[in-house]
Amino acid sequence: MPHSLEPQLFVNDGLLSPTSVGALQPSSPDLPLTELRQRLDTDGYLFLKGLLPRADVLKAREKYFTFLSPSGVLKPNTPPVLGVFDAQKDISLFPGIGAGAAGANTDPEQKSTDFVQLALEAHGEAWYAEEFCKHEVLMEFMARFTGWEEKTLPFRRTLLRNNIPGAKAIGVHYDQIFLRHGDPTSVTVWVPMGDISLQGGGLIYLENGHTLGKELEDKFTSKAKASGLSDEEAKSAFNQNMLSTGLLADGPAEFGRTHNRRWLVSAYEAGDVVLHSPYTIHASTVNHDPNNVIRLATDLRFVDSSKQWDQRWANQYRIGDGV
Repeated sequence: MPHSLEPQLFVNDGLLSPTSVGALQPSSPDLPLTELRQRLDTDGYLFLKGLLPRADVLKAREKYFTFLSPSGVLKPNTPPVLGVFDAQKDISLFPGIGAGAAGANTDPEQKSTDFVQLALEAHGEAWYAEEFCKHEVLMEFMARFTGWEEKTLPFRRTLLRNNIPGAKAIGVHYDQIFLRHGDPTSVTVWVPMGDISLQGGGLIYLENGHTLGKELEDKFTSKAKASGLSDEEAKSAFNQNMLSTGLLADGPAEFGRTHNRRWLVSAYEAGDVVLHSPYTIHASTVNHDPNNVIRLATDLRFVDSSKQWDQRWANQYRIGDGV
């Protein structure tokens, strides 16, 4: 799939100018582990092309949209695996889920529609929770890549999210915001579940955003300790100083300008994954896929089970679970 940067890319606060955009650099999973680890340390992300078998990813995608089809989200007479949105429907009937979609991870727009309920229930389906999230290729790679081997623990709480064409995109954040009750040692694996065009709402990464994320965290921690707050009080106060969604900002365009950093973008193919660190700042574009394809992806997180980790992530995702 081409990685041209020519199409216009929109985020929540408007168009990303050509000068504010760069290319996410891909890596081959076949490179030496030492080189791959260095790339993650240096860039804050590791974009691995074709790590997972394409057929397995598309199989999970087909099962997901077959599962959600009773909600009426799909264009009639189209194969579920394509995930084509019925553009005759009102997109407000198909709200997103997750902390970036609704304040404090509440019911999005207070609309417990069949669509939302099915999207939540999909997290517990065996084809997803057992077969896909614990895919042997991914599990084996993460155990070797991290060096944690048998101590490699995938969180049960995952974020399987769809993004309807034209719906609100994910705002600016780094993952430790939602993992603050554990050590900052987790690795997130973002998995596109199907091809995502450059305009299709994929993740975008702030250039050298992992260093800025750590700076923001350290700056607040220092201020909190100086004011006499306990560690627990500091965690709560930090999140209270963010948006209600737990985001650093709703608009990536303004955030990038403020910090004088570009957003790195790419199209994605089924089988690709992107690893990133707890402080890597990222967001997403608005899904303007020319064929009305629904963007589907999942956030999987791994930790060293011998270290302190956020126990809130031990349970399946549900709305209002406090994360």
